[in-house]
Amino acid sequence: MKHARLGLGAALVTCAFVGTALVQAPLAGAVSPDSATISFDCGSYGSGSATLTATQDGTNATITVTTSAITAPIAIGANSVSSDLTMTNSDGSTAVFSGSANPDIPAGSPVSTGPLSGTVAAGDSLSATSMTVSVFGITATCTATSAQSPGPFTY
Repeated sequence: MKHARLGLGAALVTCAFVGTALVQAPLAGAVSPDSATISFDCGSYGSGSATLTATQDGTNATITVTTSAITAPIAIGANSVSSDLTMTNSDGSTAVFSGSANPDIPAGSPVSTGPLSGTVAAGDSLSATSMTVSVFGITATCTATSAQSPGPFTY
């Protein structure tokens, strides 16, 4: 009887530990929605819509941005664009996703940047509010002019 109680106690402790770990860590790929659109005003560099594509692996998240708000005046080589995307959480805090990755961008084409990397926590509900895009030392600062649709990224 003593061994049965010990085994049952160990099993309960193990289940409680595993359950706590699962609640604290977001599941890989749990971001929803995985794609959203938003409009940006980038001042003299232009304005237009952007598509944001999100992925998640635990607390690590990435967002790729393709926007017609900024077009490349000349061809831009891969990994020449540096970007910061600022997201506002439903609790009022902010998260910044940063990176210097991009595909080759032909002259006259919309700028695509990312993946931009950031850190998230379970329950974060993030909406894009602003973005900076730097190419060849020139920085465009963009401000969101619409709500993210269909809604914030929930992790």
